[in-house]
Amino acid sequence: MPRFAELRGKHPVFHYHGYGLEQTAGALRLRWHFSIDGLCEFHPETLVFTENLRILNDPNSPAAHELLFALGLVEAVSYWKCACPPEVVIHCGSLSEAEIRWWKRLWFGGLGEFFYRNAITTDEESFVRFRCDFVPTPDRTMHMQTAFHSSGLRLVPVGGGKDSCVTLELLHAAGVPLLGFTVNDQPARRETFVAAGFAPEQMLRTRRGIDPALLQRNAEGYWNGHTPFSAIVAFLGLFCAYLAGAEALVLSNEASADEASVPGTQVNHQYSKSFAFEQDMNWYISERFGLPIRYFSLLRPFHELQIACRFAALPQFHGAFKSCNAGSKANAWCGRCAKCLFVWLMLAPFLPQGELAAIFGRNLWEDPALEEELFGLLGLQTAKPFECVGTVEEARAALTLVLERCEATGKAAPPLLQNVPPECRLPHGQCVALLRAFRLEHGVPVTYNQSLERMRNDVSAAAESAGR
Repeated sequence: MPRFAELRGKHPVFHYHGYGLEQTAGALRLRWHFSIDGLCEFHPETLVFTENLRILNDPNSPAAHELLFALGLVEAVSYWKCACPPEVVIHCGSLSEAEIRWWKRLWFGGLGEFFYRNAITTDEESFVRFRCDFVPTPDRTMHMQTAFHSSGLRLVPVGGGKDSCVTLELLHAAGVPLLGFTVNDQPARRETFVAAGFAPEQMLRTRRGIDPALLQRNAEGYWNGHTPFSAIVAFLGLFCAYLAGAEALVLSNEASADEASVPGTQVNHQYSKSFAFEQDMNWYISERFGLPIRYFSLLRPFHELQIACRFAALPQFHGAFKSCNAGSKANAWCGRCAKCLFVWLMLAPFLPQGELAAIFGRNLWEDPALEEELFGLLGLQTAKPFECVGTVEEARAALTLVLERCEATGKAAPPLLQNVPPECRLPHGQCVALLRAFRLEHGVPVTYNQSLERMRNDVSAAAESAGR
């Protein structure tokens, strides 16, 4: 019997029992209660630190409880996946049929990589059933009448990578009042935020924990794998935006996040960074919560290569930013993973090799062990690396621009690029067109048009240089 069917037979039901909020000195403690029949209970917690938070909207209001309930539904994915029970019973809230379809779409899309890498064959309709064993009380049905007190702020998630740096620089230049937001704070996040011109006191920190019972189940052989972490950031950010009276949650997700990780499929490591999820999120905020909070990505009109081009011109961030998951706990670039190589490749057309080596602590062009990762980025393997990386086209465009610069200066191609098949090079005009591109399908409000035009003009100027 396949492992998927075996576990579902042994553990037929996942229960979402409830959630809670406790106000302590310096923090709000959020907690959820789950269990799986025949296995164990889970009680994950998240802390929202309040030292830099002026609370304008009551964390115990019906609207806040609706947000906590929804955050529990996305937290539940991490615990459900260890055994993949065929039924989820919700004891602490109700969902309409449209909302059940919404959550199934998020779970299935967000678990696409998990299903693919564990060779699980299933579909969106049958992988799980949601059943609500809950009768709402009047206070749970009147949440949309709850007053929302606005602070005029925007809440901006800060990941410490180049994308959020570019967003912060654009917003600071435009004088947009904001509150930074981090999940599990790291030095790179604090340092890039300050480098953008903001004070440390303008940062709202949270800490999300994993219940040790889940780690124990993984050690025993229960499923583990990728979940839609950006959806957790979205709902936790929405809860914090509500508390702070922020009018928008401003992301740094780019157009490139829409490309599938496995060509010809819907498997996307970055599903919860996609424009489809962004649209779904706005529908849910409006239909379920009725809150005047926008959820959008300021960088959606642009590709990774364009963002890297702009970032290269912002040296105040170069010594502080980090995007490496493997080295995140040490606040370092490991220099040996696909994410490190991708960021290096994106910046390589726009920064001297010596500056890149100073950022990463080593010259990635000289490491032959990275050839497999490079070929994955260039679309020469079954799947792209399962990391937050850009499209195959822009990886090939960056490669082309690097090789063209070598040829123009009479230098040999870097060692790592010498075995790349010639067909990976793009026509020069295609590279320039990619740098000039502007995606019209986005959710950025018109009040941010000046920032978009500034970004577009800066990158277009670099494209002009590349075109000569």
